Amino acid sequence: MTIDFVNPTAVGFCPDRLQRLRNWLNTQVSGDKLAGASVLVARHGVPVFCEAAGVAELSTGVPFTTETIVRLYSMTKAVTTVAAMMCYEEGHFFLDDPVARFLPEFGSTSVWSGGSITDVVAQASPMTVRHLMIHTSGLTYGFMQSSVVDNAYREAGIEFPGAGGTLADWVTRLASLPLICQPGSAWNYSVATDVLGRLVEVWSGKSLQAFFSENILGPLRMHDTGFHVKPENAHRLAACYNVVSGGGMASIAAARSSVTTDAPPRRGLKLQDSAATSRFLTPATLFSGGGGLTGTLTDYGRFCQMLLNRGELEGARLLSRKTIAYMRTNQLPDNRDMAAMGQPMWSETSYEGIGFGLGFAVVLDPVKAHIIASPGEHHWGGAASTFFWVDPLEDMYVVFCTQLMPSSTYPIRRELRARVYQALVD
Repeated sequence: MTIDFVNPTAVGFCPDRLQRLRNWLNTQVSGDKLAGASVLVARHGVPVFCEAAGVAELSTGVPFTTETIVRLYSMTKAVTTVAAMMCYEEGHFFLDDPVARFLPEFGSTSVWSGGSITDVVAQASPMTVRHLMIHTSGLTYGFMQSSVVDNAYREAGIEFPGAGGTLADWVTRLASLPLICQPGSAWNYSVATDVLGRLVEVWSGKSLQAFFSENILGPLRMHDTGFHVKPENAHRLAACYNVVSGGGMASIAAARSSVTTDAPPRRGLKLQDSAATSRFLTPATLFSGGGGLTGTLTDYGRFCQMLLNRGELEGARLLSRKTIAYMRTNQLPDNRDMAAMGQPMWSETSYEGIGFGLGFAVVLDPVKAHIIASPGEHHWGGAASTFFWVDPLEDMYVVFCTQLMPSSTYPIRRELRARVYQALVD
């Protein structure tokens, strides 16, 4: 994709200070932390920094570029929530509608009350569509390894959906397991957005893949984004890596992380998913709205610019400006932050001062959150350490791509924020 750049000074960035961002990017891949990575920074509708460093796969030495295809994982969630809100604007549902109205199998889903998996009670109030969008549904993830409920997920194969089966069958199996808490009572990161993706299928009468293609990816010209990598683009897929020791997906929800621990960094890489044999090279039948997309740095930048433009990009309007404004608003009860809702830390980020809108986290109080940011900035990332944020106050977005699991291994996202904002001088 061709990118037209402007002089950084024209949009408030200092070229000399942007060199610090370039140096940081090169440092990330110069040792054994990351194989490759890329960063896109845009302000006032134009890119001021779009660069990559390192390699897409260590064994081949193929360069990691700004057009390298990565596993977006949970950055898919924002796309799915936009899809759902497009259905909202068409009149298919209200946010306070019970999920069981559209997926009856959730009408009898019980709630775990502690003890064994059979110690359950009825839902005090029904799970709603809004609960799915803000992760207060009572659902969880199998990788959490914190209760008998997520253990039941693992035993039932309710984890990151793969290529087999259908989303409808998967949701039916999910609904047979108890919720980890009463709907609306706590923030628990979960497969909720996968359920939301199934609702998009029900509301639209199309597969999630078809809905994305026709209504989001096509109109935004995100041609390299999808639920699998096209054969002609297979050579552009990056390998995905784990750290040699330590970490694991359960660590991203730990009360302490690499930001606060005194332990030395867990360095070294081992192959987790080869670019040559990845399941993302094979067309899926089960479309994960919570983590199924692959895509590029520049493609996701177009999605971020649409959000920044309040629902429109280059004549393609997906949502109204009022809907986007509502999505950016903290939806947690009594305007609480995520820490007050039971999640003090996620990935390597403290969630004091951070709320949750529809589909992404929202900064409420930068000082309380211990980050330089703007109130109203919204963001999220993926399990392989990808990340994006949209800052309406500064009219700016940032996208970061790499392929390292878990995302809590290093404080990459906090470091990136510091390098970007220190270069903003107007």
